[in-house]
Amino acid sequence: MSDHAITAIGFDADDTLWQNEHFYRLTEQRFTALLEAHGDEEVISSRLLAAETRNLALYGFGIKGFTLSMIETAIEVTEGRVDASVIREILAAGRELLTHPVETLPHARDAIERLSGSHRIILITKGDLFDQERKLAQSGLGDLFDAVEIVSDKTADTYRRIFARHADGPERALMVGNSLKSDIAPAIGAGAWGVYVPHPLTWSFEHVEPPVGNPRFRQIEDLGALPDLVRALARDGLHSAATDPSP
Repeated sequence: MSDHAITAIGFDADDTLWQNEHFYRLTEQRFTALLEAHGDEEVISSRLLAAETRNLALYGFGIKGFTLSMIETAIEVTEGRVDASVIREILAAGRELLTHPVETLPHARDAIERLSGSHRIILITKGDLFDQERKLAQSGLGDLFDAVEIVSDKTADTYRRIFARHADGPERALMVGNSLKSDIAPAIGAGAWGVYVPHPLTWSFEHVEPPVGNPRFRQIEDLGALPDLVRALARDGLHSAATDPSP
């Protein structure tokens, strides 16, 4: 086996293996409709995004932080006059998000199953622990993973630690995800390969420019193309891997 052979594959969860942002968008539409008397939809959405962004350091990623940010935004845009019935509706919307059925994305199971016999398969997801565990259990994919890591954020150090713990280090690992900011750029920064699978509704906070000049960056249309890509990298002997994998 080549010293550069990929022996482990990490998968993001939300909007890579199952739908997530779609339900946030529907909830946000419900939220802005509740406050339509206090501003245009675009303005309220912008205020909500600002609240979410500044609250990440306090609440982290996930539905609970999103719900608290909606309440905070409602208080702000109404100058403290928001009715209790609106707060009740916001809390109900948050609870519905936390219990929404999981919808796996096309090719997710097939891609993992086709790769699991020859690679260690690791789920690497960020967000609320209970919610991510719930979605993993309901997805029916849980038994396919050799390891599961639910983290508060995804950085290069996160990937170095996880791929050192569960695999042969980041240099022989590949990370698959829909977020350039969370899944791809930091994984490549750690020395791993990054395979970007775009999702049409990726949260704006996760948008960064793709590292198209980096030899360890790849992009595919959907997970159905992943097994062939991994085989192609192995067949080519990873000739395109750089000695210095930094982006």
